[in-house]
Amino acid sequence: MEFFEVLRRRRTTNGPFLPDPVRPEHQRMLVEAAAMAPSHFNSQPWRFVLVEDRATIEEIARISGESMRRLMEEGTFWKRYRPYFRFSEEEMERRRDGILIDQMPKALKPFRRQIFSEAGQSLMNRLGVPRILGEDNRRLVAGSPLLLAVLLDRAEYRPGELSGFYSVFGMGAAVENIWLATVELGMGIQFVSTPMEIPENWRRIERLLEVPEELALMAVYRLGYVPGETRRPTIDWQSRQRKRLSQYVFRNTCRSPERDDLGAAGEGG
Repeated sequence: MEFFEVLRRRRTTNGPFLPDPVRPEHQRMLVEAAAMAPSHFNSQPWRFVLVEDRATIEEIARISGESMRRLMEEGTFWKRYRPYFRFSEEEMERRRDGILIDQMPKALKPFRRQIFSEAGQSLMNRLGVPRILGEDNRRLVAGSPLLLAVLLDRAEYRPGELSGFYSVFGMGAAVENIWLATVELGMGIQFVSTPMEIPENWRRIERLLEVPEELALMAVYRLGYVPGETRRPTIDWQSRQRKRLSQYVFRNTCRSPERDDLGAAGEGG
């Protein structure tokens, strides 16, 4: 597959994976792709745990589902990420960032713009939406054939110092290499983020993975092979839009936005 085609096809997988185990050679390719990423002075601060043990996956899934339910019931999720939610194609086209919530239960659709209010939160709780979403989340994680934990070496990762920034920068490059490799391998990947929102739940995962003091658990991802067609979750979104050049690129100084037609002039002769 051509490199830029891989970039264009990169996606977050919100739906289920095939039950097939991830082939050992593909697991190796993923972590080897990560190792090819740049890092400050070639420090390679990243560490990875490949998790196939079913009991561990199911327990992490249970923690993730519990976290989702709690975040939804308390309204924390909506309040924390309010700036990123879009509720119409027009708004998404204008902003070209965030996520467009285009899939939700019929009972909620008339109230989707009120989900940030106390009344909206109360309605969702009465309808059992947090419980439904928590169970959806649990099933997605539990049905994943592979989890990938990403850690940083604390000898390099020192928050508040430049080394902390360099370590996170390198980790991001390593994870992006993995993400792009999944496209080539016919796989999908999704960030298991909800346990991170609740510190005590994140510590439970650290204990499950037996993370030593010298390492910091930074993220957990679910991976697997992507089926041809999937049923969308109860509440789902799409985020394929990207900002126009004039919204994020400048020329020479930050006072001069780039033209959106950069490179268009001269095409065709």
